Amino acid sequence: GVGKTTLIQKVTQALKSSGIPIDGFYTEEVREGGRRTGFDVVTLSGNRGPLSRVSSDSSTSRREYRVGQYVVDLVSFEQLVLPMLRNVSHGGDTEKRICVIDEIGKMELFSQAFIQAVRQTLAGSGTVVLGTIPIPKGKPLDLVEEIRSRKDVKVFNVS
Repeated sequence: GVGKTTLIQKVTQALKSSGIPIDGFYTEEVREGGRRTGFDVVTLSGNRGPLSRVSSDSSTSRREYRVGQYVVDLVSFEQLVLPMLRNVSHGGDTEKRICVIDEIGKMELFSQAFIQAVRQTLAGSGTVVLGTIPIPKGKPLDLVEEIRSRKDVKVFNVS
């Protein structure tokens, strides 16, 4: 809630209007009647789908991925994000491109395929990643700490 996504959106607009090749996604709050009911994934190409929603019941009947009161829609998330990340990774090294990944957090990290795709994207020499990671609270998230400690990563604290 400090403005990470807002900052990402402003930077993305500035880069797009400069004609720089950019792809990726950001997460956006979904509000109903003044209260947050979940998050959507929005790709820079304009696709949108649910990342998570407030759960109506507290029972976990089928295999649910939960963060607090939110149930993560892994299928929706992966359908939107994975093709885009694979496309960025296989774009070839002919031109530098920018990939926006907002965010690499607890909800997103339920997806093993997403973890793999992020690692692949970071390994690609032709791609600059503009991403957001959470400040560590509680149990560290492996991929987040791995990214934070990379020599080729510059971390800015947004407050």
